[in-house]
Amino acid sequence: MFTRVHKRPLGMAVDPIPPSLQLQMIQKLVEPWAEELIRAFIVNVAPCFPLVDENSFLDQFFGARDRISPALLAAVYAHSLTYWPYEPKLSNERCPDGRFVWNLANQVLFSELRHSPGISTLPAMLLNIGGRPTTSMIGNGLLLGSAASLSHSLGLNRNPLSWNIPQAEKYLRMKLWWCLLVQDRWCSVAHGTPPRLRNNQYDVPPPKVEYLLPDNHTDEDVAAASVFCALVGLSQLLEGFLDHVYSLEPMGPTRDLELALDQWVDGLRNDVRKVIVRGSMLDLPGAANLRLAYLSIRLLLRRIELNQTKESQDPDATALAARYMQVRRTAEDIVSLVQELDLPRLGGFWLPMAAFTFSHTATFLIRCAVDTVNDAGGLSQNPSLQLANELVTALRTHQEQHGWDLADICVSQHSDIITRLLAEEATSDNLADAFMTLQDPFAMDFPFMDDMFYSNAELFNF
Repeated sequence: MFTRVHKRPLGMAVDPIPPSLQLQMIQKLVEPWAEELIRAFIVNVAPCFPLVDENSFLDQFFGARDRISPALLAAVYAHSLTYWPYEPKLSNERCPDGRFVWNLANQVLFSELRHSPGISTLPAMLLNIGGRPTTSMIGNGLLLGSAASLSHSLGLNRNPLSWNIPQAEKYLRMKLWWCLLVQDRWCSVAHGTPPRLRNNQYDVPPPKVEYLLPDNHTDEDVAAASVFCALVGLSQLLEGFLDHVYSLEPMGPTRDLELALDQWVDGLRNDVRKVIVRGSMLDLPGAANLRLAYLSIRLLLRRIELNQTKESQDPDATALAARYMQVRRTAEDIVSLVQELDLPRLGGFWLPMAAFTFSHTATFLIRCAVDTVNDAGGLSQNPSLQLANELVTALRTHQEQHGWDLADICVSQHSDIITRLLAEEATSDNLADAFMTLQDPFAMDFPFMDDMFYSNAELFNF
């Protein structure tokens, strides 16, 4: 027995403010480059983050565009603007105002959420959450919570393989769940909030390459599917690490975490294994993003281990020094990855959470430098601080030469303090204020913290 549920609130008009009006405005803004934007989405995003069935989406776009959800099409347009500077046919043209396009896309999405949300609303929400640059962490968090709620309402957390529905629908449902899981776990790392999805609350099977490939697929499609499968597996593994960060109860040793991560690496095959083990094959679609995700988990593990060692009753100086060394080695891999990025890789697929990974890495390196040098004047030669400086320098280069938005947060947050720490006249007194925000090794970076709270004047100014 099932209870029928109305998707539209009772008493509400069918379409009081048609979202198609905002979509038409977006289409006017991107003319005559709409088809190039769709091509950029299909090439850069769809293989690495399979939110739509490529063939079905293209057939509808060119043959029956009015059948595509306005929220989804608006989100695709807005999301694809990220790749404008890296597309040969678009880079020399004037790009529409991305913030304005996103605002219009948000209006379309919220209208659809209010009146008649469905399965096509979910990819629009995930594209919105994954939009770049990140400007509203609270808004993204609220939208992610809504996406998790909608996915459970639609039963996307259950295994559909035995259901009597078309095969394409089965694959689409699983793809949406996997993408939601990836967004949920990495938003948790980036934003400092517990994840919304738990591994024991869904039975969707792990992705397989054959579930992801379009008709008439290429070798590049196979490579992208393999990278996505690895990303989902890594995201599932991340739950144990996040439990150590967010649990209010004391957690045990991290041996099981490191073993699980090593077993995940051992289970990789072919080129994807080379991405993780050697740091090579980064030209594969989504490979650089996967490499950074893996290194960020490695760094998180080192942070947990260091924190546990420091909080032990009688921390051994040798063990503590070894922990700091492990942190630097992992952070050095992240710095090397950033330094090796070229234009094609910068313009490839990245989760927006990469911006926070860079910021977390720089923050932790600065803390390590402060903790391991007693004399502030010696900070300029500290290897941890040197690594932080190399990271910010590389990111600033990508930002200035190629307009890479993922560098913005780290460069804006850490350039000044690193410059001050490297200065010859640096002393403990004039840097004390700068260190205050760098004391907690598990503190997440909130670049927009000022927007999260009302001042006293605003609170009572009605």
